[in-house]
Amino acid sequence: MHTDFLQQAIEQAKKNVLTNNGGPFAAIICRDQEIIASCTNTVTCSNDPTAHAEMMAIRTACKQLNSFQLSDCVLYCSCEPCPMCLGAIYWARLKQVYFACSRYDAAQAGFDDSFIYDEITLLPEKRKIPMQHIQLNSSLSPFIAWQAQENKIPY
Repeated sequence: MHTDFLQQAIEQAKKNVLTNNGGPFAAIICRDQEIIASCTNTVTCSNDPTAHAEMMAIRTACKQLNSFQLSDCVLYCSCEPCPMCLGAIYWARLKQVYFACSRYDAAQAGFDDSFIYDEITLLPEKRKIPMQHIQLNSSLSPFIAWQAQENKIPY
């Protein structure tokens, strides 16, 4: 069963390349072995650097299920998720992830995100894109308002 969904993701990723719709990536989200979302990478055709297949599948599945959590869902990807998608996977609380190619396979094809993994471990001011923490007197006010909110939906 897992291999069938992975094979579908691989075929979609290849088709995505051959039809010039985007990069060689696809993702499928299933709940109880039923496909909830099936998406491909649309970064170049949508001019959206966040339009990775996994991100698109998570967005689609959340809309389909009317929930921001996918804790009873499984993600099948044609390739190991990048750091951005990995973060989204954890925020969506997916139950499990299966992938066909590794990040090293992707790097050999020109999709090397090892520099992002390296950047994450650095202090913000040491990163290649300079990041500076500036704390204002009002900086914490959104968090204070959140903590005081009685009808908030925790996530």
